[in-house]
Amino acid sequence: MSAENKHAQAEAIVKNHVLISMGAGLVPIPLLDIAAVTAAQMDMVKQLSWLYNVDYPSNFDKSLITALTGSIFARIGASFIKIIPGVGSLLGGLSMALMSGASTYAVGQVFARHFESGGTFSNFNPANMRSVFEEEYEKGKRKAESWKKESGTSTSGDTLEKLRQLGDLKKSGVITEEEFQKMKAKLMEEM
Repeated sequence: MSAENKHAQAEAIVKNHVLISMGAGLVPIPLLDIAAVTAAQMDMVKQLSWLYNVDYPSNFDKSLITALTGSIFARIGASFIKIIPGVGSLLGGLSMALMSGASTYAVGQVFARHFESGGTFSNFNPANMRSVFEEEYEKGKRKAESWKKESGTSTSGDTLEKLRQLGDLKKSGVITEEEFQKMKAKLMEEM
C-alpha cells in the first residue's frame, strides 16, 4: 500500500474517532464522558498501529495518551459543569464535545505521524510530542467543527430541540433572559 493510501486511511480512522469522541463528550454523566472519549482514543491508536504494521502491545494502557494530552483537569472541569441542572448539561456537553473531538484529532495526528516515520510504542516519547499535540489540538478544533457539520451530527432538529430546552429553562427561571439570548445566539451560529 502506498504512503498516500495509508495517509488517507489514517485520516479516515482519525475522522471516525473524532466524531465518536464528540458524541461521547455529550454523555450527560460526568466522568463517564471522559472514560468514553479515552476508550475511543485508545481504539483509534490501536487501528493506526495496525494500519502502519506497528505491534500493538497487549498491556497498552491509557498512560501514553494521558501523558501526551497532559492534565485532564480541564476536561474534568467541563465534565463537571454538566452537574448544574439544565444549562450545565447543555454548556458542558457542547464544550466537552468540542474538546473531545480536538483532543482525539491531535492524538491521532501525533500517533499517525510517529508511526509514519517508523516509530513504535517503545520509542514513543510523549514529552517530545507535546508541542506537536498542542499544535494539532488547535487544528483539531476547526476540523471537529467542520467534520461535525459535514457528517450532519448537529442537525437543525437537534438545534430546535436545544432551543426548546433553553426556552423551558428560561420559563422555569433557571436562566435569565440575557443568558437565554446569548445561548440562543450561540446555537443559531452553530446551525
